[in-house]
Amino acid sequence: MRDNERVTSAIREPETPAATTPPRLIATDLDGTLLRDDKSVSPRTVAALAAAEEAGIEVFFVTGRPARWMDVVSDHVHGHGLAICGNGAAVVDLHGGPGAHRFVKVRELPRNNALDAVGLLRDAAPGTVYAVEQTYGFYQEPTYPKLHMEVPDDLAPAEDLLAADSPATAEPVLKILAYHPELEPDAFLTLARLAIGDGATVTRSSPSALLEISGPGVSKASTLALCCAERGISHEEVVAFGDMPNDVEMLTWAGRSYAMGNAHPDVLAAASGRTVANNDDGVAAVIEQLLNGRM
Repeated sequence: MRDNERVTSAIREPETPAATTPPRLIATDLDGTLLRDDKSVSPRTVAALAAAEEAGIEVFFVTGRPARWMDVVSDHVHGHGLAICGNGAAVVDLHGGPGAHRFVKVRELPRNNALDAVGLLRDAAPGTVYAVEQTYGFYQEPTYPKLHMEVPDDLAPAEDLLAADSPATAEPVLKILAYHPELEPDAFLTLARLAIGDGATVTRSSPSALLEISGPGVSKASTLALCCAERGISHEEVVAFGDMPNDVEMLTWAGRSYAMGNAHPDVLAAASGRTVANNDDGVAAVIEQLLNGRM
């Protein structure tokens, strides 16, 4: 989840680490990574994804997006048809097409943990406002800004939305969104991680001061590891791509990883390689080289 603003404007040719185990799975973020800034999938990228699948390499989309925002890539899933959404909070089967996805695995944020995180962050960063992302519903506080192109299902304080008697208790909470109108994004992330501790996982994927709070131990990396274990795929056989702090764990875990040319500095430091920016089809450039045996 991020808007169209680039974090950096670095443009360079793909850098490649030393050749290692042949890849069996490609894990790629979407916004700022696979998608261009206009949220499209370029014809070159579509062709590269299809070629990877034809070569027997599974492709997993691994994103902070909720399942209902996956229409942009639902026509480009092959084979298994699965995507990891909500920063690892859900594994979704996209085979049904737009609006017909099915939740295969849900790693929820327990409501008690969510309430604790809200309270701790309110104390540490006064002025923070919240939204609640559930499997199918989206709820927000009245003062939460219009950051997402959708109408919330309800407006109420986060404490009421997360209460045991809330009308939405039938649905698991996937993550909490926390926005601060004044703090610098990375400073807000550091503050929140210190305040919340191990009661939840805190990350960010937006260039604004918008944090994403998931269940303890839930991340793109941990859910991807579970999906790979089910397939008998080791981390050495995974090639990953990303651009923002919510990708760091996944890039560190994968045997080979690539930061986009437009990536956050923490991502550039975490990845084992670097490719060109999302608008220059950086993911496709690496896949093409992989399939041509140049890596």
